[in-house]
Amino acid sequence: MEIVENRALRLQLRNPTTVTTVIPKSRQTGPNEVLVHWGVDEARALRELNIKAPAPIAGRYNWPGQYKPMDHQRTTAEFLTMNQRAFCFNEQGTGKTASAIWAADFLMNQRKVRRVLVVCPLSIMDSAWRADLFKFAMHRTVDVAYGAAPKRKKIVSGPAEFVIINYDGIGIVEEEIRNGQFDLIVVDEASHYKNSQSKRWKTLHRLLTPDTWLWLMTGTPAAQSPVDAYGLAKLVSPAGVPRFYGAFRDLVMTQKTKFRWEPKDDAVTTVHRVLQPAIRYSKDECLDLPDMVYTKRHIPMTPQQTKYYNKLKKDMVMEAAGAEITTVNAAINMNKLLQISAGAVYTDDGDTLEFDISSRYNVLLEVIAESSKKVLIFVPFKSTIRMLTDRLRADGLSTDVISGDVKAGDRTDIFKRFQTEADPRVLVIQPQSAAHGVTLTAANTIVWWAPTASLETYAQANARIHRSGQTSKCTVVQLESSPVERRLYSLLDDRIDIHAKILDLYDDLLD
Repeated sequence: MEIVENRALRLQLRNPTTVTTVIPKSRQTGPNEVLVHWGVDEARALRELNIKAPAPIAGRYNWPGQYKPMDHQRTTAEFLTMNQRAFCFNEQGTGKTASAIWAADFLMNQRKVRRVLVVCPLSIMDSAWRADLFKFAMHRTVDVAYGAAPKRKKIVSGPAEFVIINYDGIGIVEEEIRNGQFDLIVVDEASHYKNSQSKRWKTLHRLLTPDTWLWLMTGTPAAQSPVDAYGLAKLVSPAGVPRFYGAFRDLVMTQKTKFRWEPKDDAVTTVHRVLQPAIRYSKDECLDLPDMVYTKRHIPMTPQQTKYYNKLKKDMVMEAAGAEITTVNAAINMNKLLQISAGAVYTDDGDTLEFDISSRYNVLLEVIAESSKKVLIFVPFKSTIRMLTDRLRADGLSTDVISGDVKAGDRTDIFKRFQTEADPRVLVIQPQSAAHGVTLTAANTIVWWAPTASLETYAQANARIHRSGQTSKCTVVQLESSPVERRLYSLLDDRIDIHAKILDLYDDLLD
């Protein structure tokens, strides 16, 4: 048998024509053995022959960045490099962004991919993707295609190896993307593409060629209904689903009345079959994952919020120039900035001025949908609590409230139902009202709608889910829009007493 010289992989043959197993690298070759190139194409070809060839990234990659991958992240990256089109259903908080970055970087090293287009929500373009690219692939060039159309087009047509864009931004620069040599498209929180009749779905579908790599990432591929799987499957593995949506609906649903459909008994099995190839890790399966994961979501302020925020900041500058600022005054002014950022502020007359919270609210819904268990939402301001709770209930999410206005007996009943019954799924809490002593382990996700100024309250509130009786690993999500929120979260993360830093923080905000 001819021996082909290479530095990577050796195959052992049980007979001269059948390759059966892969064995470690060796300089020596024995009977019925052949050395072959250990690349992505070769490994994929061997797997198609039912040979358990290892992913080349496992042995030919140095895993760059500030942190080394955890075991489940390595496995996820290996899986992605071996599948040109695939699903990553790893649960929120498992670090799937880093896995995708390492996998993409390896493919770029192998010259399988030239440029990567990352499609994700606005809230994680900077806080997750740009930040993680700096942590795990700092040698790569990155840009965010957001803003006016000319700016987006210039960035997409530019030299950046990774370009990050929001869902609906693709339609603005579709032609530039088509001509931009993007070999790999990564869609984060891909459940936004479940509807194959939507404009954004059709735009993405037009960009796909037979050579395009496509990875769809979401922790909840069919959270609301089995039919949600259709749009996703149609992008990754169209041959596995019927050509038309109605046929797939009939495959997984039974019509009970004119307007009522119910999942068939085998719907879960069907959904699992069509959403392949896929990898899935829950947080509880990741033994090397911290018990509590902290993430940030950035949401731009609306023009209305920006106007009032800047006006108040200008007034603060004028006040600081005219008199010495006390800690009390500084705290009051910063509290008003926080209220504007969170969506509602009390006026001097005692009325409440409400702002458009749609963008922030949509991000909250994304987090709730991604959570595998119940959710706590900590909101420091009563005016915002009322506004937020009304919207959650209007959208059909079973929601209860804990605030200073709720009587002690009613609180006890709400806590008990939250822990023992299916509803409520969401609990909106004013932090000071439930920061101590309460066990709420029915939830494994906490969302901070806005930061608290108390380090003790912050730590104690997070401990409501991270305590004895918790069977799942937990996630804390920080929502932020403004500089004051960003700075407060930074101090909380560093466990710095904010009250001792009020005047310094106040001066920082005025610069």
